[in-house]
Amino acid sequence: MSRYRGPKLRIKRRLGTLPGLTKKPSNSIRPGQHGRLNVDNNKKPTEYGLRLEEKQKLRFNYGLTENQLYRYIKEARRRQGVTGLILLQLLEMRLDTICYSLGFGSTVAQARQLVNHGHIMVNNKVISIPSFQCRLNDTISIKCKSTSQNLIKSNLKNNKTLNLSGHLKFNQSKLEATVLDYCDRNDVSLDIKELLVIEYYSRR
Repeated sequence: MSRYRGPKLRIKRRLGTLPGLTKKPSNSIRPGQHGRLNVDNNKKPTEYGLRLEEKQKLRFNYGLTENQLYRYIKEARRRQGVTGLILLQLLEMRLDTICYSLGFGSTVAQARQLVNHGHIMVNNKVISIPSFQCRLNDTISIKCKSTSQNLIKSNLKNNKTLNLSGHLKFNQSKLEATVLDYCDRNDVSLDIKELLVIEYYSRR
């Protein structure tokens, strides 16, 4: 299954606020012919429907394919600890997600494009793989070219409303960030019930 490239507001109307997908405002009526009817009738979703919806929130917010998300689920199960929290930590340690958290891009998709185009360096090496897993004490910086520097500075001015997570330290004068720790549950801006996502994949 390829990455979703369709209308983003349609997904936002169906799943709710997804800060990593889009910042554009939209109405709260679900898309489709029966969207307004479902609101009026207060139709109760099934247990499977609730789990599917939470899984889709995670997928679209971080811009993952189905196979990518399933691989993260398997890796989270393999590690010791709370599986749901480990899953979120793995996703938050992706290079494109960290660039989004730092305000380099207004959405995860924009941050992914910056990485793909070679504007971002990790430990002074250009990394063009958005799914690159950053580690503790890694340094994320901007390529020295003026085009890269000006692009990031412009994006930072437009993304002043973003709150920097506690596991990252950012030096704005040097445009350089350091990964201090794994994120806490409270650092995740997405409203998600990760336990339902784990339950969704429990039968696979």
